[in-house]
Amino acid sequence: MSEKAELRRRLLATRAGLTPEDVRRAGEALGASAAALPELAGADTVAAYVSVGREPGTRALLDALRERGVRVLLPVLLDDNDLDWGAYEGADSLVRAGRGLLEPGGERLGPDAVCGADAVLLPGLAVDGRGMRLGRGGGSYDRVLQRLERAGAHPALVVLLYDDEVVARVPAEPHDHPVRAVVTPSVTRRFPAASA
Repeated sequence: MSEKAELRRRLLATRAGLTPEDVRRAGEALGASAAALPELAGADTVAAYVSVGREPGTRALLDALRERGVRVLLPVLLDDNDLDWGAYEGADSLVRAGRGLLEPGGERLGPDAVCGADAVLLPGLAVDGRGMRLGRGGGSYDRVLQRLERAGAHPALVVLLYDDEVVARVPAEPHDHPVRAVVTPSVTRRFPAASA
């Protein structure tokens, strides 16, 4: 098993032990802290995602951003694992999609819509002191990051995690991109080397 796969396995096992109350409390704390981030507070458009299962909660943050008038884009998983995007119009507009995901039910804006975002909220399992993020391994967000790079777009990259998911080291490959900030229920940390 690769180093990344082993780290993913351990982190997912820890998440599996979280109770619904643990997830709810963490989501509330994350929503408040992330909404106050300058990278999100000053954004006109934020590309985000709807948390599912035991992922660190994004629902409170999505609603807080929308209430402030921020245009929130949510991903739509395509058959080839790439991502299309749609606008978030509130919790009632979400539809259940494949793999248990929740996606926007409205108009599709195309994979390049993410290039207009001021900030991109990336799902993840861990981040290290360099800002290197460990994703789930499906490659969807690697494609997003490559698309941003090709377009010359430099949105703030932010990841929401649980406290114990900020680790000493994430195995990195040449195509991996550092994030600008990580928000956990108890701390926000920025990585200056990742700033555009």
